[in-house]
Amino acid sequence: MNSVPLEARRDLLKLRILYLFTGLAGGLFNPYLTALFVHQGIGADVAGVLMSAGTLLSILVQPIWGILVDRFRQTKLVLLLSITVPACMSFFYRFEYIALIVAAYILSIAFQATQSPIADSYAVSAARAAKTSYGTIRSLGSLGTALGGYAGGTFLSYFAITQLWMPFLTLSLAGAVTALTLSMRGNEMSSSISLSRGLKDLLGNPRFVLFLVACFFVNQTLTAYNSFFVLSFQGAGGSYSLVGTALLLASLTNVPSMLLAAKIVKGIGHERTLLLAAFFYALRWGIQWLFPIPSVMVGIQVLHGLSFGLFYVAAVEYVAAASGKEMQATGQSIFTMVFSGLGGIVGNLLNGYLFYHGGADYMYLACTISALAGAGLLFVISRMAAGTRAKLM
Repeated sequence: MNSVPLEARRDLLKLRILYLFTGLAGGLFNPYLTALFVHQGIGADVAGVLMSAGTLLSILVQPIWGILVDRFRQTKLVLLLSITVPACMSFFYRFEYIALIVAAYILSIAFQATQSPIADSYAVSAARAAKTSYGTIRSLGSLGTALGGYAGGTFLSYFAITQLWMPFLTLSLAGAVTALTLSMRGNEMSSSISLSRGLKDLLGNPRFVLFLVACFFVNQTLTAYNSFFVLSFQGAGGSYSLVGTALLLASLTNVPSMLLAAKIVKGIGHERTLLLAAFFYALRWGIQWLFPIPSVMVGIQVLHGLSFGLFYVAAVEYVAAASGKEMQATGQSIFTMVFSGLGGIVGNLLNGYLFYHGGADYMYLACTISALAGAGLLFVISRMAAGTRAKLM
């Protein structure tokens, strides 16, 4: 570490703190958002449609944010807005006016959409400068999410769900203050080529396109956890305090997975790591489909790190390797548009419909099948990569 420049070490520490605060805020608030909407008079199926519409908006605004960042080099400003605007909008969820809730949610999504790709672009570059792995930064976000999820369950044991905006706002603003102290090097991390050129180059790579499709099939299932786990858990007889324990356990497992991800990728490669994580996704949903019991639903969250944690770190690093230095921001934006965007839209629509009309059993069965489909595509990618390496030898 002594050979690492002081500025790089400082940025590494600040980014870890930033991920911790934003993880705490998101873990405390996001898992309960659907339950909050239902509490305020919005049906579960309508909530699914609303979240899908929000995710569609996030896809549409991604290129706009990309152009603004690339043209004006205001990476830090955009990152600050992506944290503070959703935090301030959460205040309006406490009012029982559906139009106001919808407006606040849509505005939040419009700004929040760019947070992940810009933060990840910062993190990947900072990790390289500090001669460490992206997972050592991202794991702090998972630790924050774990503690936030547990804190949210505890908070709701004593306070109304309409008051959840207060700790969310406080933690988000703490993250924004941390982001404000980041060096201006982040403004140089934007793509040096146009967004349209970056899209053409990346989407002209068949293996990268197949990777995106696999990510879509795998990640659309995650909405069963992000949007509907609290409702399905309550439907199975679980309490708010116990769901907080489940969320804590799930996110805590991300920490060792993300810390070890670099070693696993180095040992078996990006493609096989992604394939392994996809199978853990399928196993996770399959068990919840077969055993819809609160104690089992809590215990099975130990697979969250081996599914999401391992998959996400391997995917971000795969995109970084495939994009090259000149297209880091563009590559991460495309990945986010598919992984969180399209996957989120279809996942919220499909899982909201299945949950509302068929119950959690139908939802988890569909997730199992989708994860297996993604695993099949990743197996094909793994074979393609192995064939390419064999030709180069």
